Amino acid sequence: MTALTGPTADAFWATSLRRWNAVCWVLFALMAVGLVAMDRPGGSRYAALALLGGVVLCYAVLHRFPDHPVVRPHGYLSVLVVALGGLAYLRGNYAALFMVTLPHYWMFGRTPRASMTFLGLATAGTLTGSVLRQDGWSVEFFSETLVSTLIVVAVGVLIGLWAHSVVAQSEERARLIDELERTQAQLSEAHQRQGAADERERMAREIHDTLAQGFASIIVLAEAARAGLDSDTARSAQQLWSIESTARDNLAEARELVGSVRGPGPGQVAAGSVARTLRRTLDRFAEDTGLIVHADLEDLGCDQQTRIALLRCTQESLANVRKHARASTVGVVLTRQAYGVELEITDDGTGFVVGESAGFGLDGMRKRLAELGGRLTVTSSLGDGTRVLASIPLASPAPGESGAEA
Repeated sequence: MTALTGPTADAFWATSLRRWNAVCWVLFALMAVGLVAMDRPGGSRYAALALLGGVVLCYAVLHRFPDHPVVRPHGYLSVLVVALGGLAYLRGNYAALFMVTLPHYWMFGRTPRASMTFLGLATAGTLTGSVLRQDGWSVEFFSETLVSTLIVVAVGVLIGLWAHSVVAQSEERARLIDELERTQAQLSEAHQRQGAADERERMAREIHDTLAQGFASIIVLAEAARAGLDSDTARSAQQLWSIESTARDNLAEARELVGSVRGPGPGQVAAGSVARTLRRTLDRFAEDTGLIVHADLEDLGCDQQTRIALLRCTQESLANVRKHARASTVGVVLTRQAYGVELEITDDGTGFVVGESAGFGLDGMRKRLAELGGRLTVTSSLGDGTRVLASIPLASPAPGESGAEA
């Protein structure tokens, strides 16, 4: 049997209790009518009616006011025990009331121990009343009253214990389901918070690697163009053209960041074109800064995420060279290894202490590569330049994925 839980269990037990209440009220009415109409007038009839009236009154108050301070469930059961014993002594026709009210011991006893205690008291009271009514023990008492009463009580005990077990299992399942639902809600909320934090971090990294670097280039180029307006107009014109080109790329990157679909754009890398895109980036860097750039870029194919990661690492490294290194020469090597692809960027600048670096750029590169199972190795010391090595594992490229370098 499947235990009922939650609202379904509450509705089931409420419906069952209403039906049993209706049966009880019908029985109470029939017993009252029988005592008035069928029995001979006398003190015993009035006493029986008083006992039945007490049971009905307590049951009505309990039914109407479940938390009444005077008539509580155990109070009603106590009255019921006394009434059954009294009816067994006065009239001997307690059997119907005993059987119909048998579930009340389990409904209102609250615990199996209390239910068994009141049921035992009711059984002892009715048997005692029957013995006193018959002026002692008799064969008829043993053959009919005692045996039938004990059989009814035994069946009631078994059914009551089974019902308590079902209710306990239902309550435990309801509790576990409630805890599971709360845990799932907390887990979902945590996932949403983590997802939002990851998305903010991704957006911050994309803005840093694209828009922020582009604006930094525009500022440097604008300062150089302004300084050379009087002495080298051709150079200034070239720098103004670079400013315009960089601004257009930044505009395209901004549109890409706010768009719902990220497709290949000026800041993205088309399939198989990683070497060509890196070459364009290096040419622009050499043209803007006047530094010497040595590039050895192997023609290789890789997936879109790897191509973007390689481009972003190159852009960030070149931006660091421009802002901090005061170098004269930059070297870039892109090679395919047995395990994947390596991108090495070196410069002959002033270098720095790697452990003291607190910038967002290196941390962003590490996280971007870690998402692809790769790693970033930075080697540098003061006065000896810097070496940045990005390693990304790759599967075998799909046929036709590698593209010719332009």
